Amino acid sequence: METGESLPAVYSQITTDGQRLPGLNEQQQKAREFYESGLYGAPNSKKAYQSDVKQYLAWYHHKGYEALPSTSQALAEYMTELSTDKGYFTLQRRLASIAKYHRIHNLPSPTIHEQFKLFMKGVRREKTIRQKQAMAFTLDEFRQAVDSQPLTPTGLRNRLILLLGFTGAFRRQELVDINVENLECRSDGILITINHSKTNQDGVEEAKFVAKAKQEAYCPLRTLQQWLTLIGRAEGPLFVRIRKGERPTLDRLSDDYVNLLTKAAFGQYYSAHSMRASFVTISKDAGVDNRKIQNQTKHKTTQMIDRYDRRRDVIYQNASTELDL
Repeated sequence: METGESLPAVYSQITTDGQRLPGLNEQQQKAREFYESGLYGAPNSKKAYQSDVKQYLAWYHHKGYEALPSTSQALAEYMTELSTDKGYFTLQRRLASIAKYHRIHNLPSPTIHEQFKLFMKGVRREKTIRQKQAMAFTLDEFRQAVDSQPLTPTGLRNRLILLLGFTGAFRRQELVDINVENLECRSDGILITINHSKTNQDGVEEAKFVAKAKQEAYCPLRTLQQWLTLIGRAEGPLFVRIRKGERPTLDRLSDDYVNLLTKAAFGQYYSAHSMRASFVTISKDAGVDNRKIQNQTKHKTTQMIDRYDRRRDVIYQNASTELDL
C-alpha cells in the first residue's frame, strides 16, 4: 500500500467478481484478497451471502426503502414476506447476511434492536423450526445406484463421484474441489488431502483415507485408478465436465452437478447431503465408534454426528415393526 493509505480504503473497493480492481498495486490487491477470504469464508458461504444481499437490495429498491441502514420495521416487513415460503433457518441465514452487510459498511445492524428480536422470537414460535434433512439410503440402494451408471467415461466419472462422496463422507463442494495432486493411491486405499472445507476455512491441511473395497465393482481405489488412466493427468481438477463424444475436458465440475447426480441415482427426495447422512447412519448401525466417524466427516463434536444419524426415522426405524403380530 502507498504511504498514508489505510486498509479501509482498500475495503471500500471490494467487488464480487473476483477480478483485479483498476488502480490497486500488488500489496493492495493482496490486502483485498485477505479481506475477502475473512469476509466470505468457504466458496458456498460466499455464494449464499452474495445471493442473500442481492435479493435484499432488490426488495428494498422495489419498496422504495433505504437499505443502508435498514430500519428494524422495514426488516420485519421483509422477513414477514419471506416467511410465506421460507423456513425459519433460511430466514436466520438471510438475517446473518444482512447483519454482515451492515457491518461491512460500518453501520449498526437492525437485527440487534430489541423489538426486532421479539419479532423474530414470534416467527420462531409460529413456524416449524425442524430443519429439513436429507434422506439416507441403504447399502443395497447405494450398490444399485453405482450399478446403474453406464459403461462410458461419463458413467465412470459418476461412479467415482458416488463412491468417493459416500465412503469419504464429502460435502459436495469439497468433492469437486479435489485435485489429482491431492490424491495418493496406496495398496490399501486412497489418502486425500483437503485444504478447505465448511468447518476448516483457515486452510489447515487435513486428510481423509478411503479404504480399498473387497468388491471391485464398488471399490473407490480401483475406480479412481481407471479414471486417472482415462484423463491422463497428474494435476488439475479430478472431476471435470465431459463434452459430446465422451471426451473429458479440463473444466472443473460444479457442485450443483453432484446434487443432480444424487437425485438421478436415488430419487428426487435425496440430495448430495444424503451421502454424508448415509455414511454416518450406516456406520453407526454397524457399531463404528464416533471418533472414527468424525475422522471422516471432520465434524468437531459428537452432537453433530447424532444430527446426521437417520436411525431416528419414525417410519423405518420403529419398534412396532419388530412385533410378532
